[in-house]
Amino acid sequence: MTDQVQFYGQSFDSRFLIGSALYPSPAVMADAVQASGSQIITVSLRRQAPEQQAGKTFWDFIQELGCTLLPNTAGCHSAKEAVTLAQMSRDLFETDWVKLEVIGDEYNLQPDPFGLVDAARTLIDDGFKVFPYCTDDLVLCQKLLDVGCEVLMPWGSPIGTGKGLMNPYALTMIRERLPGIPLVVDAGIGLPSHACQAMELGYDAVLLNTAVAEAQNPAVMASAFKQAIEAGRSGYLAGHVPERQTAKPSTPTLGMPFWHQDHG
Repeated sequence: MTDQVQFYGQSFDSRFLIGSALYPSPAVMADAVQASGSQIITVSLRRQAPEQQAGKTFWDFIQELGCTLLPNTAGCHSAKEAVTLAQMSRDLFETDWVKLEVIGDEYNLQPDPFGLVDAARTLIDDGFKVFPYCTDDLVLCQKLLDVGCEVLMPWGSPIGTGKGLMNPYALTMIRERLPGIPLVVDAGIGLPSHACQAMELGYDAVLLNTAVAEAQNPAVMASAFKQAIEAGRSGYLAGHVPERQTAKPSTPTLGMPFWHQDHG
């Protein structure tokens, strides 16, 4: 049986969600998305609206990829602004999916937890299927579930830093306390090993953009991330050995022959 991931009732074979920004050209972006095997791609109304002439070529490439679109509210600093942009995106991209971003701090682009919950509540009441980009705060995650979110996207570290999972303990607690909830690590992933670690913690998917788009060879890096995500998922499903404080020999001594030198 295929190990699929489900988001709001839709099933996907790939657990790699990929962003469409920052690439040197639409063609490079398309090659990277194809190499990633991703079936979900994030798009921003602010940066790449298809009705704008400058975004026409980009939009043509997006459509040819055949991926499920996940519009985002990147750049919004208030709940009202995010809701308005989400509603515009629904009309333009013809989807009720939205990656909800409400930024609270301009320096590290940390989500505003209060604005995020307010916007999520409003959008869910309006029929949206919300994918909230949030911090690794368990209480915030629970509040987002309370207002109706069915998927959570906690960060690994601030957007674009490439620092990987800065707080594995917090991410582990979210996974353990919220069993059965689809969880996606979003932001801060810089290396394939970071994505593998997220999957080994039991997360359902990884979303990233910068690490692929700004690589010297985006398509090759996308392929590397694809393999790392698959490896991490397999490692999680296999079940890892527990950590120990003391060494344990991998070769047992019981029943082994004892050799000694006969000095005659």
